[in-house]
Amino acid sequence: MTKLRCIILEDEPLAAARLREFVLKRPDLALIGMFVDGTEALTFISENEIDVAFLDINVGGMSGIDLLEKRRSEFRVIITTAYQEYAVKGYELEVDDYLLKPFHYARFSLAVDRVIERLQQQVKSSILVKCENRVERVIIDDVLFIEGMDDYRRIHTRSRRIMTPTTFRELEEALVGTSVIRVHRSHMVNMNRMQSFDGNQIRIGEMVFAVSESYKEAVNLFLGKN
Repeated sequence: MTKLRCIILEDEPLAAARLREFVLKRPDLALIGMFVDGTEALTFISENEIDVAFLDINVGGMSGIDLLEKRRSEFRVIITTAYQEYAVKGYELEVDDYLLKPFHYARFSLAVDRVIERLQQQVKSSILVKCENRVERVIIDDVLFIEGMDDYRRIHTRSRRIMTPTTFRELEEALVGTSVIRVHRSHMVNMNRMQSFDGNQIRIGEMVFAVSESYKEAVNLFLGKN
């Protein structure tokens, strides 16, 4: 099961501990950051890819609302607050749910289920990958193929090449549900760029990629669905 990477922005210790407990009870969630200040959370989000953020509105420094207005990356948002009057503002910023404190685990879990359902319906358009000293956004539709280069992976797009230490396993997790799939221990290809597949090889432009026996089922499953 691929877990959703999530963060918590909450400056009340008891509320933060309870929310952390709820997150850890869900096997489909992975808590990768907890913050008491929105500025710190925004910095983390700009450098790491997340799937879900649980944001309190009234925190020190930059609030959850301020963070939402400044965010640049794509992730789902569940507001957690004791103040009902912020609900309209939250929905204007397209949050996924609004949990009014105090809330129970059942209500929390329902909010997470809604997020998962929307993510399953959503087609991911880009991913973030780490490079030497920066994070690069890669548009999935632009990807042609990805090849292994010793300790690095080279992502070939229509306009550039990107070297990243991100492993194939991490790339597979980031690209799950997209058209970029693993076809060999050394390659991933964008099936939407495929010209032909003869059962053993995939052709993309002038490039030909062998399809390992262990990955043929995934290739045929993708072709069957599309």
